[in-house]
Amino acid sequence: MRGFGMAVAALCTLLLSGCGYNQLQSRDEQVKAAWSEVLNQYQRRADLVPNLVNTVKGFAQQEKDVFTQVTAARSRVGSIQATPELVDNPEAFARFQAAQRELGGALSRLLAVAESYPQLKSDANFRDLQAQLEGTENRIAVARNRYIRAVQEYNVTVRSFPSNLTAMVFGFKPKPNFTVENEQEIAKPPRVDFGAKGK
Repeated sequence: MRGFGMAVAALCTLLLSGCGYNQLQSRDEQVKAAWSEVLNQYQRRADLVPNLVNTVKGFAQQEKDVFTQVTAARSRVGSIQATPELVDNPEAFARFQAAQRELGGALSRLLAVAESYPQLKSDANFRDLQAQLEGTENRIAVARNRYIRAVQEYNVTVRSFPSNLTAMVFGFKPKPNFTVENEQEIAKPPRVDFGAKGK
């Protein structure tokens, strides 16, 4: 009887080693790590918003609508609980993505205001914030790209045989990924430079 139990244990070990469970766990952790970096960069951008708005306000008081839009968009981004579980909920993920897109659009409108204010464009504080925002947008793009690759690898593992059987047994489901509404627009790097810095 003891020999039979050892044979069953050995067979289970052999079957489990090829089932993909560890690979699913590893890929899931990669997705979580990549997601944390995405959130980190989006938070960095959100943290720049108040200083940027206040700097532009100092030169362009009459642009109240733009300030209100940016502040409201930032508030909507902040109201979404960006937990690691969000990547397992396609609807919540879509809401998060829409809020981030809205904030990005509002920031673009805010930066476009600077075109009408030469003194603002030459302000050292504004130029510094502008450079920080540009760097942050680039970091967001890199973090999103890493997340996209991590989700792709995870989803392939979840859907591939025989790991798909293990995924079904343990409840691993495909994760949502970033979508692009206008691929040509997103392919362009963010434009936040309004001319020579010495002007």
